[in-house]
Amino acid sequence: MTDNDLGDFLRARRASVRPEHVGMVSHGTRRVPGLRREELAVLAGVNADYCARLEQGRERNPSPQVLRALGHALRLDPEARAHLFRLAGAVPEGDRRPAPAGVSPTLRRLMDGYPHTPAFVINRTLDVLAANALTDALYSPFETVDNLARMAFLDPAARRFYPLWDRTAEATVANLREAAGFEPSGPRLRELVTLLGERSPEFARLWTAHAVRGKARDAKRLHHPEVGALSLTYHAFDVRDAPGQQLIIYHAEPRSPSADALGLLGSMHATARPGSARS
Repeated sequence: MTDNDLGDFLRARRASVRPEHVGMVSHGTRRVPGLRREELAVLAGVNADYCARLEQGRERNPSPQVLRALGHALRLDPEARAHLFRLAGAVPEGDRRPAPAGVSPTLRRLMDGYPHTPAFVINRTLDVLAANALTDALYSPFETVDNLARMAFLDPAARRFYPLWDRTAEATVANLREAAGFEPSGPRLRELVTLLGERSPEFARLWTAHAVRGKARDAKRLHHPEVGALSLTYHAFDVRDAPGQQLIIYHAEPRSPSADALGLLGSMHATARPGSARS
């Protein structure tokens, strides 16, 4: 991470948009495959020098009108557009409240009420704050269940556990990029990005792409050494009384092989891991 997150994001996204994507004709020899700064300025209806100042960090407070124009010109999806606004500080202060470190007892009891479904709580930097027993069983191949990004990039079990590891890696980095919009100077995020960037070339490469994605709903293909292949779907729910926390719930199609495998996994770990959600 740098002290010019807004400029880094704009440059990366400009480089990812080709002229033909936005109906422009490419002229002359291009040093970069994406839009030239002058082309972005034309599309957004702003001064090219102003675009340069934004990218170089000499201008850090663009108006909401400029941000909307840049988001449209760069073909940003809603999540990336919201990220752009957060990087520029153009969001209500309430959206920047730091997430509480702990998980409420009520939410822990709720997770324990799902004995046949993995359920866990994460924060914006993908730290696992609490998990029920079946989540512990599901992630048992990992040495430590502490942070989804660290697990995906640095734990040797990850590439076997995630058959589509490349897709998981891209999504994980995009999730962390969203966190950077909320707390760009957060010490935990900087610590994590530094660690992963130093120890994983794949992470370092993906981080520079500035892709942004939040968790919502997606399908997951996993492989557990004890029960084999699992096809699951997860849903992510914002914890309204704890900004920045999300409850993640996995489920399998009823009466499917994956549902049977989850049931078997839970039974196998029931005696080995008694008790309720981890703290």
